[in-house]
Amino acid sequence: HSATKYLNGHGDVVAGALATAECDADWDAIRRVRADGGAILGSFEAWLLQRGMRTLFLRVRAASRSALAIARHFDGHPKLTAVLYPGLASHPGHDIAGQQMVGGYGGMLSLRVKGGEKAALEIARRCQVFIRATSLGGVESLIEHRYSIEGANSPIPADLLRLSIGIEATEDLIGDLEQALA
Repeated sequence: HSATKYLNGHGDVVAGALATAECDADWDAIRRVRADGGAILGSFEAWLLQRGMRTLFLRVRAASRSALAIARHFDGHPKLTAVLYPGLASHPGHDIAGQQMVGGYGGMLSLRVKGGEKAALEIARRCQVFIRATSLGGVESLIEHRYSIEGANSPIPADLLRLSIGIEATEDLIGDLEQALA
């Protein structure tokens, strides 16, 4: 399980956890590698992770609320072909997400941009509050064009922008996307 993204939430720790129901040969091999290689979390990193976990609920709640507001605001926007967010009733996974996700639909959403790759890249470039970066789950909101990172063999559409919503004011995020789409 990754602890680097949402659990930490501040982009300053690389951490994870491995859990198993049984101690078998594979688990014993992993324990030996960990013991021999010293692959354990340092005390400072553990403290940073604990700090992040204390605010996890607040950060996820804020990101989920903002993501839903952003999705609703831009759903049907004339410069977008789609807003992909499970919190929208139009999303094919909306019903199951409503059953599985407690307290919101998460802080990740995607925008499909009219005009393809060039238009999507221009929108990302024009953002001033959203940071162009590849990550998720932090306090800052990010925008990323996965297709340009993965290349032509990517299954990700060239017109798609992925947004990871942080804890900034919702109206600032909406305003930033509005000016980028103008």
